[in-house]
Amino acid sequence: MSTGSAAPKPGDPGSRTGRAAGPGRGGSRSGRPPRGGRLLQDGSRGGPVFRLLARWIRRPLLPAVRLWRRNIQLRIVAGTLLMSLGVVLLLGIVVIGQVRNGLLDAKEKAAQSQAAGGFSAAQDRAATTPATPGQPDGGRDGASVNWRSTLVEQLASGGQSAFNVVALSLDTGDTASRGVRASGEVDPVASIPGDLRHLVAQSTDTLQKFTRIHYTSSKASEPGLVIGKRLNDAEGTQYELYYLFPLTQEEDSLTLVKGTLATAGLFVVVLLGAIAWLMVRQVVTPVRMAAGIAERLSAGRLQERMKVTGEDDIARLGEAFNKMAQNLQLKIQQLEELSRMQRRFVSDVSHELRTPLTTVRMAADVIHEARVDFDPVTARSAELLGDQLDRFESLLSDLLEISRFDAGAAALEAEPIDLRQVVRRVIGGAEPLAERKNTRIVVVGDQQPVVAEADARRVERVLRNLVVNAVEHGEGRDVVVKLAAAGGAVAVAVRDYGVGLKPGEATRVFNRFWRADPARARTTGGTGLGLSIAVE
Repeated sequence: MSTGSAAPKPGDPGSRTGRAAGPGRGGSRSGRPPRGGRLLQDGSRGGPVFRLLARWIRRPLLPAVRLWRRNIQLRIVAGTLLMSLGVVLLLGIVVIGQVRNGLLDAKEKAAQSQAAGGFSAAQDRAATTPATPGQPDGGRDGASVNWRSTLVEQLASGGQSAFNVVALSLDTGDTASRGVRASGEVDPVASIPGDLRHLVAQSTDTLQKFTRIHYTSSKASEPGLVIGKRLNDAEGTQYELYYLFPLTQEEDSLTLVKGTLATAGLFVVVLLGAIAWLMVRQVVTPVRMAAGIAERLSAGRLQERMKVTGEDDIARLGEAFNKMAQNLQLKIQQLEELSRMQRRFVSDVSHELRTPLTTVRMAADVIHEARVDFDPVTARSAELLGDQLDRFESLLSDLLEISRFDAGAAALEAEPIDLRQVVRRVIGGAEPLAERKNTRIVVVGDQQPVVAEADARRVERVLRNLVVNAVEHGEGRDVVVKLAAAGGAVAVAVRDYGVGLKPGEATRVFNRFWRADPARARTTGGTGLGLSIAVE
C-alpha cells in the first residue's frame, strides 16, 4: 500500500521540458524555414496561423452560440420558424403552380378557340375569292401578297389588340420576304420559332408553342403563345398563318398572386413565431423558476418553494418539487441534529475517558518501571499494557480531532515554519518502527530551506501518518521523502515501494476506518483514522 501527497516541481522525473528542434526535426541548418512556405510544413508552422484565424472568426459568434445553447425557448421558437417557413414555401410553390397552370390552361383554350375561328375564316375567304386569271407568276405572287395583307388586317381587326396575326410564305427564296405580313408591329422572324415553322410547313394540323413575342418598335418583348397552321390562299399558293397571343395579363396576375402569397406567408411565419414564443414561455418560465429555486436550495436556503397555480402538469411539477424540498429540509435538519448529537457524544465520551485514562496511565507507568522485578510473564503483561494505553490515547486524540473537523471548530494556527525540521522530527519518531521493519528512510531536497506558512502541529501529524503508513506497508524497502519549493509553493512527497493498492482501492484509502487488508498482521496498532485526518 502506497500513499503520499506531492506537488510537481522542476527537475522531477515526471516533468517534461521542451527542446528546440534541430536540423533533423524540420529545421534547416541555416535556421531559415524550409522551402515551400510555413503553411506546407505538416501544419507545424501554419497551425498557429490557422488557430488565430479560427479564434478571430469564432470570437464574435461565441455570444450567439452561448445563447443558443442555454436558451431552450430560443431553440424551440427558431425551430418553429424554420419549419413554418418550410411549410409556407412548399404551400406557396404548390399554389403558384396551380394558379399558373390554371391561367395558362384558360388562356390556351381561349387562344385555340380564337385561332380555330381565324383559320376557318381564312379558308372561307380563300374559297370565296376568285383567282386572278391570265396572270404570269410574278403577277400571281403579287396578288397573293395583297390578298394576305388584306386577310391579316381583317383578322387582326377583330382581336381588339388581344392578339396579332402573321402570314408567312412557304417559299424560302427572295419572294419569301415580300410575302411576310404581320399586324401590331410584330417581328415575325424573331417571334415565331424556327422549329415551329418547320413543323407547320410539314403538317396540316394546328400547332402551338409558348415563346416570347418581339416587336420592330421600341416596345419590350413579352411572353406569348403562338398558334400556326398551313393554309392555301385564293391563288392556291400555300402559306403559314400564325396567331400570337400575349400573356402579359396572365404574367401580371401570377406576379400579384406571388406577392400576395409572400406577404401572407411572411405574416403567418411571424405570427406562428410569436405564438410559439408565448406558448413556450408558459412552459419554460416554471422550469426556470424551478432551476433558480433548486440553486438557492443547494446554497442552503431550504425555505424556498415554488409558486403553484392551477391543476395542470406544471402545477403537479411544482407540488412535487415543493414536497421534495420539504422532505430534503426535514432530512437535512434530522441529519444536522444527529450530527450534533454524535459530535457531542464523541466529545463527552472522549473527555470523560481522559480522567480514568490518566489514572490508569499513572498506574501503568509505575508497573512498567518496576517490571524488572517481575517474572517474565508479568513483565510482558506490563509492556503490553503500556502499548495498549498508548494506542488508546492515540485513538482518543484522533476522535477528538475528527469531532473538531466535523463541528468546523478546528482552528488553524499558521506561522512560518521550515519543513525540513518538521520532517526530521517525524523521521526521528518513526525510526524505531523503521528499524524493526529494516526500512531506510531517505530524505531528498533538504539542502535548502523549505519555508511555508502553515500549522506546524497539523503538518507534522499529516507527515507522521504518511511516513508511518509508508514504513508499515513498504515491505522493508526504502521510503523516500522529497521536499521542494518553487513559485511561492512548497511540496512534500512520501513514497514507498510496497505492494501497492488493488484497482478501485485508491478512492477508498482515505475513508475513515478503512483498511486494504484487514486480515493482514499489523504491528503499529493503527486506528484507521490517520489518513482520513490527513486529508481533512
